Amino acid sequence: MTGFKVDYNEAQEFGTVSDGDYEVVIFNVKEDATKSGAEFINFDFIIRNDIQQSFKNSHLFHRVWKSKETNKYNKGMVMALAKAFQLPDGKEYQSFDDFLNDFAMRVGKVRVKNEESEYNGKKYENTNIKKFGASEFQNLQHQFKTKTDSPSTSQAYDIQDDDLPF
Repeated sequence: MTGFKVDYNEAQEFGTVSDGDYEVVIFNVKEDATKSGAEFINFDFIIRNDIQQSFKNSHLFHRVWKSKETNKYNKGMVMALAKAFQLPDGKEYQSFDDFLNDFAMRVGKVRVKNEESEYNGKKYENTNIKKFGASEFQNLQHQFKTKTDSPSTSQAYDIQDDDLPF
């Protein structure tokens, strides 16, 4: 016997996150681009497991697109996210990457809405974030699945040739 026991109480819901409000923690924020070159900021939220709510540990993604006309992000949208996730008003950063990194491990509340869209004749189901706000539970006790799931420990390692066994 392996000592493993089935426990339905530990079962989680999977699939589409239902419409509603969720307490989240920001797992990661980074700039990225589509294959065609459209640039965006990608916010990766995790539905907190330290709050009694459905879909705990599910990831939600939100993109802020760079304008093709100005080649800049919508400042109002970016600052609304900074306000909702309580980045200090007036804080200055050495770089845009430093600004984005300051979002990590911050808590907030999001409103999710499932919507259908059409692109090039195909219909898609999208889980969209429609509203951001401050968390009602500022004391973060979320437990990440493993230590490497935590943004504070998911940094790349500097490995030198001398560190390798071959």
